[in-house]
Amino acid sequence: MHRYIVTLLFILSCNLTLAASATKTHTIAFGKWTTVQWNIGQTSLDPNQSQKKLVPLKIRALLVDTRLREFTVGAPHDVTERIFVVQRAFRINDSLPQESNSPPHWQWQRGGWLLVDRVTGRVTPINLPEFDPLNSAASWYRDYAAYCGVSEDGKKIYAVVAQLSRRKPVLNKPIDGLTILESGGIDSGGARPSGTAGDQTRGLPDSLCPSPAWQRSPTRVAFEPAGVNKQTFAVRGHTIDLITDGDDEEEAEK
Repeated sequence: MHRYIVTLLFILSCNLTLAASATKTHTIAFGKWTTVQWNIGQTSLDPNQSQKKLVPLKIRALLVDTRLREFTVGAPHDVTERIFVVQRAFRINDSLPQESNSPPHWQWQRGGWLLVDRVTGRVTPINLPEFDPLNSAASWYRDYAAYCGVSEDGKKIYAVVAQLSRRKPVLNKPIDGLTILESGGIDSGGARPSGTAGDQTRGLPDSLCPSPAWQRSPTRVAFEPAGVNKQTFAVRGHTIDLITDGDDEEEAEK
């Protein structure tokens, strides 16, 4: 009988421990904003005159249970009451091999996006196809992210809409008439891109393509890079259709 009672108490103790761990709440918080210098590349194609271009970048810490998990940039987007997304910032060691005896040369960079679960405290990187941390400005609506993606060879720009529940993007369409020059600027068929210098060297981050604009009821997203025609797409679940002027007229007549 005594052995039975001891066994029963042990089982109850284990169950209580599991229940306590299962219901443990996590505290998600952000630290104070601080400004760092972000190196976005060179300001000239002439190697004798090239200089690193530094721009201010406001970052803050992402804390889980008071512990530092990541540094972030920009405002978070609530996908649900439980889940939100936020863009990551990080430091990378820019030291050369021959500088191994010197202290590390750290540089701040803007990274990809993170998915944060308020209940479990889990922080997970999000795979956004064709997303370029320097040039892509993601615009979120519900669980969709719209942005201008950059091809692997760094020469083409795509209109991209990705959904968190899907591996492949629901939209991945090249933007006609828009290509990236070797200087880092863009060629839009003669029109000068906004935010870039007269010699079409790289301008400020995101200048290659501004953040897309979302519309509710009906759900639409518009891409309007400098120098090319505006392209609007209707979002219907896992499918996206290009909206033409005729479609807009039919919608207005209804």
